[in-house]
Amino acid sequence: MSMIRKISRRRFLELTGLSASGMVLMGSLPGSALAGVLDMQQGAMLNLFVSVKADGLVEIIAHRSEMGTGIRTSLPQVVADEMEADWSRVKVIQGLANADYGSQNTDGSRSVRDFYHIMRQMGAAARVSLEQAAANRWAANIGDVAASNHQIIHRDGRRLDFGELAAEAARLPMPDMATLRLKSPADFRYIGKDIPIVDLQDMCTGNTTYGIDVRIPGMLFASIERTPVLQGKVRSFDRAAALKMPGVVDVIKIEGKPLPSGFNPLEGVAVLATDSYSAMQARAKLNINWERGVHATHNSGAYLDELAARVSAGPGKVARERGDTEAALGKARKIVEATYVTPYLAHAPMEPPVATAHIHDGICEIWACTQTPQATQKTVAATLGMEDKSVKVHVTLLGGGFGRKSKPDFSVEAALLARDTGRPVQVTWTREDDIRHDYFHSCSAQYYKGGLDDNDKLIAWLAREATPPISSTFKAGANMQDDGSLSMSFGSIPFAVANLRVESHEADAHVRIGWLRSVFNIPYVFGIGSFMDELAHAAGKDPRDFWLETIGPDRELDFADEGFEFSNYGRSLADFPYDTGRLKGVITQLTDTLPWGRTLPAGQGWGLCAARSFLSYVAVATRVEVKDGRLRVMEMHCMMDAGTVVNPDRVHAQMEGAMIFGLSLALMGEIDFKEGEAVQSNFHDYPVARLNQVPHVVKTHIVSSDALASGVGEPGVPPVAPSIANAIFAATGQRIREFPFNKYFSI
Repeated sequence: MSMIRKISRRRFLELTGLSASGMVLMGSLPGSALAGVLDMQQGAMLNLFVSVKADGLVEIIAHRSEMGTGIRTSLPQVVADEMEADWSRVKVIQGLANADYGSQNTDGSRSVRDFYHIMRQMGAAARVSLEQAAANRWAANIGDVAASNHQIIHRDGRRLDFGELAAEAARLPMPDMATLRLKSPADFRYIGKDIPIVDLQDMCTGNTTYGIDVRIPGMLFASIERTPVLQGKVRSFDRAAALKMPGVVDVIKIEGKPLPSGFNPLEGVAVLATDSYSAMQARAKLNINWERGVHATHNSGAYLDELAARVSAGPGKVARERGDTEAALGKARKIVEATYVTPYLAHAPMEPPVATAHIHDGICEIWACTQTPQATQKTVAATLGMEDKSVKVHVTLLGGGFGRKSKPDFSVEAALLARDTGRPVQVTWTREDDIRHDYFHSCSAQYYKGGLDDNDKLIAWLAREATPPISSTFKAGANMQDDGSLSMSFGSIPFAVANLRVESHEADAHVRIGWLRSVFNIPYVFGIGSFMDELAHAAGKDPRDFWLETIGPDRELDFADEGFEFSNYGRSLADFPYDTGRLKGVITQLTDTLPWGRTLPAGQGWGLCAARSFLSYVAVATRVEVKDGRLRVMEMHCMMDAGTVVNPDRVHAQMEGAMIFGLSLALMGEIDFKEGEAVQSNFHDYPVARLNQVPHVVKTHIVSSDALASGVGEPGVPPVAPSIANAIFAATGQRIREFPFNKYFSI
């Protein structure tokens, strides 16, 4: 709670970016979240997140990045509720990168679960300050006044608007957080309600500012040809040919960093011009001769075959163990085995990365569609040799992110070029740049072996995996998943099986690896969910019943006595227990809403999968039809238990989007590498789902719960692929054990 403190007016202006130059530059941004920052200097600051103007307008800082989740609405919604503000008199202001806000890393489905309570306190603290100011003015006891709908009302009927009290309230000491009075949930006005996103009008009228919309007088536009192979180096290039092209101002080489390169740019050559088109045209004239390096022999198809053979062939490093798995397998009446593989995947947000940098007056200003303004600030500062506070990061709206824009390499590129040219520079990635030079979601191979007893109950579970780890991007020599990564479902299976063993194998990284929406839950839940279905059919049982039976009795799991260090997404099991009752609950409630178990026409089938990820519990059921070699996903349903829900409409939107995202990956997602280079480059060969490829019915059900708020943006993705694969088996008897499914069917 150290972040909650009174700050000086000067400090507040620094946090909101109101330097003299900042005011001029941001004043040119039409209708954006950034433009509103200009007015905050006129308000009275009640705390780090809340300011009130004399006319009563309440301004609330949004310190997280908006990429479609609605977080610029949901967190201010919480503040306004506790504050008793009139939502129609609330304005949301985007905050700059600053550690005083706490983490601004908008990924990991953490925004509401990490800041729900803090935002309640911010709203309540503002309310109490206003109540105390009114009590002081009236010489009344604070117990005789109360906030209601943007006013402080005395029990005798006297009332004052928030704006009339703002200046006095801002001069008071911060209320004691330990004794702060929070609302009863029964009194919530906005929390738990469907409130439209605050940017809706601007989005619909084209008045929002995304990264590519930023304009600064005198800026140059850069297009960069990057190494096609990890750690490739520039041997030579034709600078003169590029400089001859119309509009070109400069050509600059960007030096790559040795592995592990972290958030630093790839090596390449940048063309800078007076417009982006000219820069892109001239880039084609560079004729770069590359030193391709050790990763030029990487071929992803052969590598996945190698990983699959490795996990199938023999033991790896044991990550978790219970009982005697080998002995139990030896006694089993029936053995089931399967190997699953998933390829590299790209994020492919609709808006590719773009960043603008301007170095002036001893500071560097960045405007970027970033998920991580603080990581951007720190990485740019380190690159330029500046202090963190000398880098101002302005967060634009994001046209999708999915984890790609939590890596600030594109902002570093802009900063380097701004330094070298002495002018503001905007770096725009093309779609081809984005898909070929991503921080790719890792490929993976998994092997499973299960044993059923005479009663067709699961008595043994053996699982092995080999996945190039994300840690390879940041740590030299890293080539095996740690318990934190295995905690994303693979090592934390919740099954009440007496004998289990989970193992990992080494897998070297040959490309940049990064996190993508739901991260390693994608391959691991695909394997676990598909294998559970295979076991169910081998046991002759309904998959729903087999899931419930195998999960076992309601209990809270703790894996410590099995040698596994469960990360629990960075939260304590005391606050966020792994509750098998909630997992079974989403399975039961979902299938109870559907015609589960009823006979379907030939060629149709239902598939089911459930998973706990990002502290939430989700079950997905999918109905497919396979006819004449064509796969149609006809309907998808999910049941979501995410604890306390702030904005149900946003949860529905996120879950629906997650299901379509997961469907797109399963049906069509694959990045191939040949001789170290990504083969795919745009939506013609790395397609995303189109309207005619998605089901007509995509429905989300939300479990009513008063548990602590948990993740929403990502948990809907993992169960999707196995639910489709299991539905295909139910419809055809054919098992699909790898992405993408369009290898087997037309879509």
